[in-house]
Amino acid sequence: MQGRIHSLESFGTVDGPGTRFVVFVQGCPMRCAYCHNPDTWEMNAGTLMEPAEIIAQYEHNLPFYQNGGGITVTGGEPLMQIDFLIDLFTLAKEKNIHTCIDSSGIAFNPDNAELMKKFDKLMTLTDLVMLDIKHIDPEKHKELVKQPNTNILKFAAYLDEKHVDMWIRHVIVPGYTDDDEYLFQLGYFIGQFSNLKALDALPYHTMGESKYEKLGIEYRLKGVPPMDKSKLIEKKEVILNGIRKRRSEMKGL
Repeated sequence: MQGRIHSLESFGTVDGPGTRFVVFVQGCPMRCAYCHNPDTWEMNAGTLMEPAEIIAQYEHNLPFYQNGGGITVTGGEPLMQIDFLIDLFTLAKEKNIHTCIDSSGIAFNPDNAELMKKFDKLMTLTDLVMLDIKHIDPEKHKELVKQPNTNILKFAAYLDEKHVDMWIRHVIVPGYTDDDEYLFQLGYFIGQFSNLKALDALPYHTMGESKYEKLGIEYRLKGVPPMDKSKLIEKKEVILNGIRKRRSEMKGL
């Protein structure tokens, strides 16, 4: 199964453990107000590539990835091309390559039996999912990304059931996702999962704003300042407090 590929990066250092070969796929139904890759939204754009082509490019730079690295598929939304992912990761696991998906979870739908068969297969081939939870509150999530978060949160629970390692990513946007009440709720939610291996609190930046101007797309957060990195530690601590609260309750403390 060919995939629609936006671009490839041979030396990714923030896309999972170790140095990664990063595959940016084309197509995403989310419309995150702070998305810095709006050029990946269009579903039918990009370059068609075979999984074997990508594995060959990975192997060409193999010495880079022998420090615990591997392949990360990001986007766009990788799970919109689940058949391609299954074929790519099947080849990867034949060569003992660590596999990671960087996803919003928006494509997950537990009510679709045929789709769930594909998810079940994909999870047997996936070592790590970096799940980007945009907002824990349903209504504020819709305001921010134009999509509900119901199945995204169910996806987190599904990953736990399947024993797939999960890193949670959350972008801290001043005035949008930095409210302590919601950050604590986010922590409380993810604190229940035994597969939670890491938490990335990421600072909002405006580097993608110029892309919107070039593409003629309105940038909805125009005027919002970048997140003050000095405050990032305290915001992450609020999430961690939510995690600790949930876990202490689960232990009956």
